[in-house]
Amino acid sequence: MQATVYTYDPRTRAGSVLLDDGTPLPFDAAAFDAGGLRLLRSGQRVRIDIEGESGDEGDGRRVVLVTLHTL
Repeated sequence: MQATVYTYDPRTRAGSVLLDDGTPLPFDAAAFDAGGLRLLRSGQRVRIDIEGESGDEGDGRRVVLVTLHTL
């Protein structure tokens, strides 16, 4: 799945992405580290892997991997 970096804090290595439908999803340092990245910038396109599902009681999805989007 593709997304756009919305926020990123290099101190904590956590942030959030926006899905193509505008839904924000946070990611933690573990998801960032799993992708082997060193830095992200707001507006950058990335590929993400998520776990969980969206339901009536809220969004149970979480980002488990953030990598650079390449063609």
